[in-house]
Parts: sequence; structure tokens; C-alpha cells
Amino acid sequence: MTKTQRAGFIIQALEKEYPEPKPGLDYNEKDAWQLLVAVRLAAQCTDARVNIVTKELYARYSTLESIAGADLSELEQIIKPCGLFHTKARDIIRTANMLLTDFGGKVPDTMEQLLTLPGVGRKTANLILSDIYGKPAVVTDTHFIRITNRLGLCKTKDPYQVELAMIKLIEPEEQAAFCHRVVHFGRDVCTARSPKCGLCPLAEICPKVL
Repeated sequence: MTKTQRAGFIIQALEKEYPEPKPGLDYNEKDAWQLLVAVRLAAQCTDARVNIVTKELYARYSTLESIAGADLSELEQIIKPCGLFHTKARDIIRTANMLLTDFGGKVPDTMEQLLTLPGVGRKTANLILSDIYGKPAVVTDTHFIRITNRLGLCKTKDPYQVELAMIKLIEPEEQAAFCHRVVHFGRDVCTARSPKCGLCPLAEICPKVL
């Protein structure tokens, strides 16, 4: 089985398991900046915890302008449960101000512009491009890197190299949904420790099982 054939099998199997994959982070689709903030908070923190924190955060700061003018210490206390709160709070306020001054209050829609924002790397930028703007993008979070390696689709832990490898295997129109499906699969079945191989719909082609 070639990598392309393997990828096709995985795409079809996960589509059956997760026909309507949803992002793990809660945000108002009309306020793209909320997803940008949530992704920054999610660094070394679970989506579930971030969603609890952002519920309070967006109630307190409901607009980009209010985030930009937030008191640093007050913001830190709200997001403290997400960890790394000093750095994250500083980045969030700086990002909000940059969006207002440099981008007319809108979240940029190009990789190059997104990477100019504090704390934004390729993973975050790709998530914004795919979920907000519907552009083809491969989001290489820890689940995605672990599973694509386990399933023999790539042999590297470097996020950028994984991204490049998967772009060659996954059709552009499939990329966004596939990334979300892999994340759900990684949380439900193919966990980092003690994966549930007996319940796995991909066991028959998984190098770790065969």
C-alpha cells in the first residue's frame, strides 16, 4: 500500500467515524479574534480548560477594543488556569492592538501577516486560515503529529516537515476536515498512552498493530 492509498483509506475511515467534525475551541464565528485568543491560550493547555476560561474572558471583554485596552494584571488573573499566563496575557493584548492598528480590526488572512502577530506560529496561522477563511491548511498539533507518524504517513516529529508531507497526501478540500477528525480520533482512540487499538477503525492498516 502506497502512502497515497494509505491516506485515502484513513480519510474515508475517519469520515465515517466523524462525519461532522467540529473545532475543539469555542468562539463566536462573527468574531474571528476570539479563535486567535483561544488558540494562544491553548498552548500547553487542554481545549476543555480553555473553553471554561474563555467563557468568562469573553463575557468580561466582549470586543477587540476591550481586549486591547485590558488591564494586564486583571487579564492574567482570568486566564491563569491556562498556564503561562504572564506571557499569554501580554501576547493577547499586543495582538489585539496590532489587529486594530495594523489590520483595521480584522484578523489577517495570509500566513505571512498572521506570523507577525505575537505568539502566532504556523500551527495557529493554519488553523485561522482553515477555520475562519476556509483555505486549505494542515494544522500540525501534537495529536496530528503523533497519529500521522503512527499510521506511517510520515517519519518526522518536526511540525513543518509533517505539514509539507501531508500537503502532498491530502487534497486541499479535505485538509481542514481531516485535521479536525485526526484530533478527535487522537483524543478518543489513538491516545498518546494506552491507545485503544481494539476499537480502532484503522487497525488493519496501522503499522503499530500489524
